[in-house]
Amino acid sequence: MLRDIKTILQPLIPHKQLLNVEGNSDAHFKSTLFGSSLDIPIENGELVLGSWQGIFFCEFDGPRARKIYIQIFGENV
Repeated sequence: MLRDIKTILQPLIPHKQLLNVEGNSDAHFKSTLFGSSLDIPIENGELVLGSWQGIFFCEFDGPRARKIYIQIFGENV
């Protein structure tokens, strides 16, 4: 799955090859496609994902230190 994502993204948005001022516009475009947050239902203490679904943390402008925030909402929290 990860190899597929890289194979598709590279020709669409090449790393560090866009004309820009900052030098990391490719990372901005990629993060716009994937988004910066995710909602996942939880049932009986387990993530509710489909058979072929997974969760990936994508770093398009790094490596660098990042923080991940998890917030849980619901009736039985």
